Amino acid sequence: MREALSASGLVYRDSDPDGRAGDGNRAARPVLVLLHGWSCHGGFFAPQVTALAGVARLIVPDLPGHGRTGTAVTPSIEAAADALAGLLREQVPGPVVLAGWSMGAHVAYALAERHGTAGVRALVSLDMTPKVLNDATWSDGVRDGLDGARNADVLAAIAGRWPQMAERVAQRIFARGTVPDAALVQWARREIRAADPRLLQPMWASLTRQDFRTLLPALACPLHLVQGARSALYGEGVADWHRQHVPGVTVHRLERSGHAPHLEEPGRVNRLLQEVLCGQAESSALP
Repeated sequence: MREALSASGLVYRDSDPDGRAGDGNRAARPVLVLLHGWSCHGGFFAPQVTALAGVARLIVPDLPGHGRTGTAVTPSIEAAADALAGLLREQVPGPVVLAGWSMGAHVAYALAERHGTAGVRALVSLDMTPKVLNDATWSDGVRDGLDGARNADVLAAIAGRWPQMAERVAQRIFARGTVPDAALVQWARREIRAADPRLLQPMWASLTRQDFRTLLPALACPLHLVQGARSALYGEGVADWHRQHVPGVTVHRLERSGHAPHLEEPGRVNRLLQEVLCGQAESSALP
């Protein structure tokens, strides 16, 4: 993977940096864009990079406020979507598969909302709700009942108590009721703790303002929702809402996963991604 900087300000890794229009063989390869979650970075997709670099061109950005992109782009979902659209126009000659984990899914949704889906073959959402905050019209946000009033406390904690909060964030990405791999948890804690809370706070504020309940039913590309059955963040209601409101959605329930299916059951997620890239997964859920 070669690191590069897009004209739109995103630092990204590219498994095939010469795979642009004009080179027929490389330009024909499917392209997979991996979008990480809040307080994380592109390195959280290491299992996908290892498994899939041989079958697709992989583009893995650090989103605004995160990783090596840092302050180069305004830390908001909208700015992230615009910067990603710029990167894709600059670097990718054809349609892509967008796979977004948590916040990354919202960046993908915002890209679809703001720039359309003509350049998107399919979208894969890894354990994400269309709306993070709960309110009188929505109870399928964060499962601990996070609402606008409580979110003010979260925003204050990000700014004032990030080392302590980072521990909880890292623990909650893994499956409830299980003992996750100790080395993986330790790595996640270290990487999340190293994030800059001054940038995480406005990005969290932006993330918790989003509401894609209108967009998703009208989405003009295939959508796959990968649901972590043991997610500490989102419950069964998220998958139910998608089945009821998003025509053609395919829900993939991973029984041993929490909020990070791509880290907890990477083999199954990698297989799904490969099937989507090859156009074989539009009408079938993971076994």
